[in-house]
Amino acid sequence: MTRFRRTATAAAALAFTAAATAVLGFAGPASAHVTVNPKEATQGGYARVAFRVPNESDTASTTKLEVTLPADAPLGSVSTMPVPGWTVATEKRKVDPPIEVHGSQLTEAVSKITWTATGDAAVKPGQFQEFPVSMGPLPQVDSMVFKILQTYSDGEISRWIDPPTPGAEEPEHPAPVLALAAAAAPAGSAAPTATGTAVASSKDDDDDDGNGLAVGLGVAGLVAGLAGLVLGGLAFARSRREPVVKA
Repeated sequence: MTRFRRTATAAAALAFTAAATAVLGFAGPASAHVTVNPKEATQGGYARVAFRVPNESDTASTTKLEVTLPADAPLGSVSTMPVPGWTVATEKRKVDPPIEVHGSQLTEAVSKITWTATGDAAVKPGQFQEFPVSMGPLPQVDSMVFKILQTYSDGEISRWIDPPTPGAEEPEHPAPVLALAAAAAPAGSAAPTATGTAVASSKDDDDDDGNGLAVGLGVAGLVAGLAGLVLGGLAFARSRREPVVKA
């Protein structure tokens, strides 16, 4: 009996270890890829996003980050925030039709941003670094997919370029995705109709209440008048039936 319990316990422990290894094994790489934060913004507006870059190597440091902006969603304005110890360079491309920004027609848009570490600023093993960018106006699309190359000091390059497939599992090297939500309707655009309807409805209710009250008062007055006539008639008839007593 004791031997059976030991065997069962050992089997359970082995199964738990295997399950934990499987879970951690799948969770590790999935949480270590390059991401864009926040993950959602609003169409037509401006957003400050940061590309978060974890270092996956145990022996090499991240020395370069190349971010390619989506060709089908050009941006009129792209600006970077200084990152200590890193230089930044941008590349542009022609766009047709032009992008309208604050009344101006722009024929060029930033297509690529490259950060390069200097000195001892590289992202070391066990560390991560964020690279902030301000961009806009955000296009009228559901999402923006950024293809990224992460270069290590030993020459290794991680290619985060695989776009997501709806309904499928996350790809092995997923590209960061910024979801874009439709802008909310301007305040007051739909409210007046509803308010006007509510006011009209309230006015109609008030009119109905007033008419009902007037009718009710009229009926009550008519009933009171009829009652007075009836009582007066009864009193008159009674007075005629009673004999006159002479003194």
